Amino acid sequence: MRTVPVYQADIYSTGAIVDPYPHYGRLRRLGPVVWLPRQRVYAIPRYAECKSVLRDDGTFISGNGVALNLLANRLSRGTTLNSDGAEHDQRRKLVAHRLLPRALRAISDNVDQQAARVVEAALRRGEVDGVEDIASALPLAVVPDLVGWPASRRDNLISLAGATFDVLGPLNKQALKAIPGSLQMLRFARSIVRRGEVVEDSMAHDVLVAADAGTISRAECTALMIDYVGPSLDTTISAIANALHLFATHPAQWDILKNDPELIPNAVNEIVRHESPLRAFSRRARHDTEIAGTAIPAGARVLVIYASANRDEREWENPDTFDIRRDATRQLGFGHGAHACAGQSLARLETQAMLRALIERVDRIELTAQPAWAINNIIRRHERLPLKLIPA
Repeated sequence: MRTVPVYQADIYSTGAIVDPYPHYGRLRRLGPVVWLPRQRVYAIPRYAECKSVLRDDGTFISGNGVALNLLANRLSRGTTLNSDGAEHDQRRKLVAHRLLPRALRAISDNVDQQAARVVEAALRRGEVDGVEDIASALPLAVVPDLVGWPASRRDNLISLAGATFDVLGPLNKQALKAIPGSLQMLRFARSIVRRGEVVEDSMAHDVLVAADAGTISRAECTALMIDYVGPSLDTTISAIANALHLFATHPAQWDILKNDPELIPNAVNEIVRHESPLRAFSRRARHDTEIAGTAIPAGARVLVIYASANRDEREWENPDTFDIRRDATRQLGFGHGAHACAGQSLARLETQAMLRALIERVDRIELTAQPAWAINNIIRRHERLPLKLIPA
């Protein structure tokens, strides 16, 4: 069996969160499996092995949690993310019909209209924060109603959803700071379920109906409420904000997109490949196994680093180059296999709607100050993105 190389640096330090790609490059050069002693986990930094692990959900399981700390894995019990096999399939099927392309087509006109309003408001204001005024505005107008989160409980929804992701890293300073927000989200969801104050004909309403029918337990409803709202907001906000930043810093790519709007779906894949919204999640080995000739003992955790796989030189030509003409359909930014992001069609719908609204109304996107990355163990997105939209 292959000897496991060791990487001593902390890939969850603040510096590595802000600028992770040099770390990922060094990990890939060390090998297909690398031991991280700080987190006591086997890192999987290359594309082929990441995809293989994600496809083998019988060996690399999620039911014991995908976080790098025991507390978060306990708090996440009852979610689709923390389940395997029939249990996972049952939870996913509860709302799968609402996320099918056919169902999303019914809301596509509304999403397009909301995107147009967001862009027009940003043009009127001149200088804006691309995160707050554009990237967050569209998902906040669409997701809470779809999920069923009551209108009276939407204050601080983005920060609380972000906290539920932050605690899924190692139990570092970031995760500890996020625990109060994560617990507040849990309390909110619990009270919403207890009172039944969800939006009619929504995903949450479907969950409560399933509980009343005995399909799932009432206790599972709280976890599933959080399961739906967090990823539906953060991954889309990340994708839209990253699109704004990438097109502001790559004006030639913006011109290509404006001249050929048919590239919009391809552009979304390239945005997600180049700046993956999710950094990494872990899996636990159900039994003794191996990855690329490296022995993985039963019970060990492996860390699937999506963001590194999407920059792997073995899979992508010039992987650090942002090119919307690239075929990036096989990117792993939305996961892969049984646990691929259930809401990725919604994220694509919203991001494509925003790009359509932008290319119809905006000549170019200009940064007005230095952006700042959010410090989050899991989510890769900006905290601030000062910019100006120059009208067409």
